[in-house]
Order: sequence, then structure tokens, then C-alpha cells
Amino acid sequence: MAARRRVAITGAGVVSPLGQTLEAFHSALEAARSGIGRLPETLARNTGVQVAASIDWDPSPHLAGGEAANLDRVAQFAVVAALQAVKGSGVDLAGANRDRIGVYWGTGMGGATTLEAAYERVYGKGDWRARPLTVVMAMNNAAGSNVALKLGLRGPFANFSTACSSSAMALGEAMRTIAAGRADAIIAGGAEALLVPGTLSAWNALRTMAPADDADAGASCRPFDKRRAGLVLGEGAAAFVLESEAHASARGAKVLGYLSGYGNTCDASHLSRPDRAGQVRAIREALEESGLEPQAIGYVNAHGTGTSVGDVVECEALSEVFGPSAVRVSSTKSMHGHLLGGAGALEMAAALLPFQGIVPPTAHLEQPDPACTVRHVTRAVKVEPPGAVMSNSFAFGGSNVVLVVERA
Repeated sequence: MAARRRVAITGAGVVSPLGQTLEAFHSALEAARSGIGRLPETLARNTGVQVAASIDWDPSPHLAGGEAANLDRVAQFAVVAALQAVKGSGVDLAGANRDRIGVYWGTGMGGATTLEAAYERVYGKGDWRARPLTVVMAMNNAAGSNVALKLGLRGPFANFSTACSSSAMALGEAMRTIAAGRADAIIAGGAEALLVPGTLSAWNALRTMAPADDADAGASCRPFDKRRAGLVLGEGAAAFVLESEAHASARGAKVLGYLSGYGNTCDASHLSRPDRAGQVRAIREALEESGLEPQAIGYVNAHGTGTSVGDVVECEALSEVFGPSAVRVSSTKSMHGHLLGGAGALEMAAALLPFQGIVPPTAHLEQPDPACTVRHVTRAVKVEPPGAVMSNSFAFGGSNVVLVVERA
């Protein structure tokens, strides 16, 4: 059997509560700085949600006024992250065959800001004259489609909406499309922007949201801590330029890492309760595709949402594959919150940090739950760059996606 083609990561862009570039994001993770804070009263009123990881966002430095006005917040995040990734990769799109470059994107809710405004206009004000662009701004594929439009990319396109695994799935499927020779490069990633009253209220009804920490709102998300009280929502985007090894090598590109393993399984057992067996299958599938043994993984960016059941199940799955305390594990959601459909992409950006010799921590983890038996990282540690890292994304609906990246 012919050797599988390696897929290089040559550029990355980030718009997050911790910073609006990859470098700023990494610096905040290393400093264990939280992007979580109390929601403004105008947004939190009547929703029952007290805290979130929001972005103080001004699109004007990145997008012309008219362009930004016709993009939902989630699409603005996506386009800016993608532009960063392309610039960082050094790829010359003007001289490239853009019929061979595509976009694979993930988002859970699409244009939530646009939908909220439409509902408020119709049901709140009784004005049934919807904005003409409501549909194309709110549709779930708008973010990825606008990335393709902005960059003029005419290759394969796919949009994934599998709740919290959406953007991780986009990365994995992009990897396989490139490896199969169907594209030279793909801009892959995800975005989410759903901090609006209607969505917050719906999430609060699930009884999974963390209340504000009385002493420090920034410490409200505590994955793996026995005091954890639920998840905290966030917003933002992350994008990557993925290329075939031959394409990257031909232009002398700097490689951030090689995406080499992708596990994709379904629990088929419950819509919201995680399943250890499903997670284990996804982890082992990713390892098998990468050709690596468990001991080759030097760091796992856990899904780690901070829920009472989810954290324990994930730790059980990790312990089954790697053994208790055998691999460093952290959840960076403790700082940037849960981006839902955008989580996998942003956490892939976090998982690249150990290749610079720094492992990001689970912030605010002071009293580890004895049931969460993994090798926790409670503060950033300097290490010899590992040979490979892993990122987990486990979603409502029973979707489990695991990615493996090897050091360049």
C-alpha cells in the first residue's frame, strides 16, 4: 500500500477572548490569563447566565465598513482568522491554482446575532419587514462561504455542523481530502458567535452553565476541579492553512506541524450524556491513522468543559488509552470558554503551543477531582517539544472527534 501523503499546517489565525492573533492567544495561555468575565446587564438580563468569554470586537481595522455590515459577527471572526492564517503561511494565492484550494469550515449555530435581531424586530417590535440579507447572513454555511468568497477559493467546500465537534471535523475531513489528492490546500477552521439573549437563555435551560465565581468571575470555569459547576460559553474563530506536503515543500513553506490522525465516532447512545467507549474508539482511531503509539503523544488538549459528568468520562477514556497520569492533559476552556462549533479549531491552535516548548494549563484547577485521574497541568510548564499532540472534541449528539498533530 502506498504511503499516506502527509498534510502540513503552514499558517494559523485566531480571533479569541484571549487575543486576536495566534501570538497573543499563546501568550495569554502561557500566562494563564482568563478571558471570562461577567456579562453586561443588558445582555444577561432574564437569561440566567452570568458569565461568558466575549470579545471586545471592532471589525473596522480588518474589514471595510460596508463589508462588515453585511457579515454576521461569526462571519467577521471567520474571515479575519482566515486572512491571518493565509498571511502567516506565506502562500501566494494570486499565483496559485485556486481551483485546487478549498474551504472546510465548522460552526454550530451560524449567524445567531442576525437571527436574534430578526426575531426581536418581528416579535418584539411587530415589524415584519425582515432585513433583505437575513437569510444569507444567518445561514449556517455563511462563515465558510464568506471565507471562500473573500479569498477567491474555488476548490472543494464543506460546512460541518455537529455541535461541539464541528470545526475539529472540518480539520479532519480537510486532512483526508488533501491526503486523497483532491486538493492542494484547504483553509480549515471554525467560528462561533452566539452570545445573544435567546441562545443564552436556551443554554441556561439545560442546567449546564456555570454561575459566576463570587471571588473572581474569571475563574468561573474549573474543568477537572471538584468544585466545578458547569461550562462557560465563549466566542471567536481559528483558521489554518493545510497543504499537501509536496505543495508546502515546493514553495519552501515553514511547517507548524503535520496533521496526521483523525478519529470520528458516534456514541449512538444519548444526545447529551457522553460515552466513554465512543471517546476511546475515536482516540484509538486517530492514533491508528497517525501510525503512532499512545506513548508518542506528549500532550492532550482535553475537551474538558467543566461539567460534573463530562470531565470524569473523558478522564476515564484517556486513562483507558494512555494509562493513569501517563500524558500531560489540560483544558484551555478554563480561560477562553467553550466556543461550541468553533471549539475544536481554537483548541487545535492551543495544542500547537507545546511545539514551542510550553504546555498550557488548566487554569483555576486547585482541588483536582479524585475521579479525574489524569496528569493535570495546573500551570504552564516548559518542556522539550513533544513529538506529537492530541486535541479532543466531544459533542452533544454523540459526535466524537480526535485530532493528532506531529511536530515538524
